[in-house]
Amino acid sequence: MASTSDIRKGLCIRYNHDIFKIIEFLHVKPGKGPAFVRTKLKSVTTGKVIDNTFSSGHKIEDVRVETRTYQFLYSEGETYHFMNTDDYNQITLQESSLDAPGLLKEGEMVTILFNTEDSMPLSVDMPASVVLEVTYTEPGVKGNTATNATKPAKVETGASVNVPLFINEGDKIKVDTEKGAYMERVKE
Repeated sequence: MASTSDIRKGLCIRYNHDIFKIIEFLHVKPGKGPAFVRTKLKSVTTGKVIDNTFSSGHKIEDVRVETRTYQFLYSEGETYHFMNTDDYNQITLQESSLDAPGLLKEGEMVTILFNTEDSMPLSVDMPASVVLEVTYTEPGVKGNTATNATKPAKVETGASVNVPLFINEGDKIKVDTEKGAYMERVKE
């Protein structure tokens, strides 16, 4: 058993007969009344995100997890195939267990969390950022850079990312996987 002081991003807990992963949390100490922890929980079985507030000192049941490195091979519709880089065993996961499936390209290394009790995969942690090639974007209009203007661009995985006007087709860009947002252009 853990308490609210042990809450951190990525912690898996058992709550309401399901396993949830904490994706956001905030310790709040109001001027009047007891402290509490406001959390955003994502169900590892359904992918549904809920908001929940725990009072300070509340006991939570944490789930023991084990992390393993896997390589993304390919996707078939809603099914994603991964290979363990140590023993070459393959597993398949549903799209709902991935945080940003649109930014996952073939060959990308990810970390998969497994429940140690039954060896079931719980969730997939992607790298903080990925480098993707822009496959299509409208040309930027010269002289339209006075403001922080952006335009949509399609990347090699099929996802759409808003990029600055100076980005052209064929450019490689770094994308934040948590927000799905443009970070910088990558020079090679």
